[in-house]
Parts: sequence; structure tokens; C-alpha cells
Amino acid sequence: MSRREAIAALALLVALVLVPFVFSGSIYVLDLGVLTFLFVSQAQAWNILGGFAGQVSFGYAAFFGIGAYATGALWLRGWEPLLTLPVGALAAAIFSLLIGLPAFRLTGPYFAIGTLGVGLAMRVVALNTEAITGGASGLTLPTTIPPKLWFYYAMLVLVVACFVISAAVRRSRLGMALTALRLDQAAAESSGVHVALYKNVAHTLGAVLVAVGGGIYAVYFQYIHPDQVFGFEISIGMVLMPIIGGVGTLWGPLLGGTLYYALQDTLLTVFPFAHLLVYGLLLMIIMLIEPRGLVGMLQLLGRGRKRRPAQQTQPAAATP
Repeated sequence: MSRREAIAALALLVALVLVPFVFSGSIYVLDLGVLTFLFVSQAQAWNILGGFAGQVSFGYAAFFGIGAYATGALWLRGWEPLLTLPVGALAAAIFSLLIGLPAFRLTGPYFAIGTLGVGLAMRVVALNTEAITGGASGLTLPTTIPPKLWFYYAMLVLVVACFVISAAVRRSRLGMALTALRLDQAAAESSGVHVALYKNVAHTLGAVLVAVGGGIYAVYFQYIHPDQVFGFEISIGMVLMPIIGGVGTLWGPLLGGTLYYALQDTLLTVFPFAHLLVYGLLLMIIMLIEPRGLVGMLQLLGRGRKRRPAQQTQPAAATP
């Protein structure tokens, strides 16, 4: 992360910390913040594997659901909600390894289809294990929950953690290995990069962060249903958000997650049955105009502004 990016991130963090005080703890603002932070954290977590390593996974809803159900099941058994988050993260990490070890033998579209099957299979399992998940009825959780301000800052902490971890990964040896895998897996493997190891580390790291978000989601909504936490829309959303914002970048998931939630909140009201179509059209437009997403567009605008003053200050050519 450059010095300019660090300053921008710090300024943004300070502004977000002060938002509840500026708006006097408005319930609407807090709800907006919590859900936006949830989407951004999911996008940032997915980006570690999908962006840095170029491994497109459609199965991250499985980890979100595991985190949610771990929190819900333990909370109903008397655990403090905050103490359930590490348990959900550990469960997601173990499951990610169980899935990753065979799944990463596949490449390209075969890997993407395989992970999609995992996410859908987890939904079916949850619907048929009533003793743990409540089956088709879901789990109704206790109504005694922390204030909304707690959720706002909890989700903000999760976003900061995802951003800092992503920045650290990108600058580390792990990040260089993941970049090499994205550019040319065969060349990276021939250069001594342990392909399976680095893929599984990135996969597990993203799974842990997504599971923590799923646990906070469960406490926030006080209700969990397999169609919600294991739904295909969650998996496709995690893929779309980084691509819209700028896959493989630090700021792309933040921009993409914010825009995605704003669009979803609007489209589900106006076009409840066509929002996925709108997302697809938006994705195609962005990929055609600028494959690097919103971050690429902003970079192009910045370069254009720098060139204009330079061109204006150049002396006019002498006439013969």
C-alpha cells in the first residue's frame, strides 16, 4: 500500500467512525452501515483467492452459512454470541481445507463449477438436518441482542481487518506467489511455487473472514434460514462485487461492495425478480468499457486530468 493509499484509508476510517455521532445514532444510518460493511467484507475476503490468485470460486456461501449456523446453534445453547465467532471461523477453516484439497486439482471453469456444487450441496444438507439447522423452518435466535451501534462498529472492525489482511497478503511472499499463479500457473509451479499450498492458504483465509461475517449476520437478524445463508445469490454477489470494483486490487472490493449493496437495496424494491439480470448487464458494461472495474475507470480519469494541464503548458509550435 502506497503512502497516499494509507492516508486515504485512514481518512476514510476516521470518517466512518464519526458517522454515528454526526447522524445522532440514526437507526437507518446504522442499518445502512452494517449491511454495507457486510457486503464489503465479503468482497474483500473473496478477493484474496479470486482476485490475487485468479481462482474464481462460487462456493463461498458455504463458509458464510457455516459461520452463521455455528453462531446460531451455540448461542441457543447458552454461549455468548461474541465467543461463537472463533468457533464458526475454525469450522469454516476446516471445511475449506476438506473442500480445497480435492477441488484445487481442478482448474479454470471446472474449479468454478465444482465450488458452485459445494455451495448448493450445503443448502440441501442444511434443509435436511433439522436437529442442528432447524431444516426448512430455520433457526429463530434470542431477541436479546446488543444495540445497533455495536453491530456498526463490529462490522467496521471486520472490514478494517479484511482490508489490512488483504494489504499484508499482497505485499507478502504469499501475495507474490498468488500473483504468479494468476498470471501463469504452469510457470509458477515450474519456478518452485507450491501451488496447492498457496491456494489452500488463500482459500482458508478468505473462508475464515467470510464465516466471521456470517456469525455477526446471524446475531444481527436473529434468524437463519438455509435459503438465506447458503443461497446462490450470496456466492454470485461475492464474485460480482470485486469484479465491478476492480478484481485483484485493494480498493476494488470496497467500491464494488458499496455499489452492489446500494443497487440491491434499490433493485429489490423496484425490480424484485430482475435484479440478477441488471447485475449481469452492469457487469458486461463494465467489462467492455474497463475490465479493471471502477478502480480502472478512476485511474483513467486521474491520468486524463494530469495530461490536460501538461498539454496546455506546452509552448505552441513555431509557424514557418
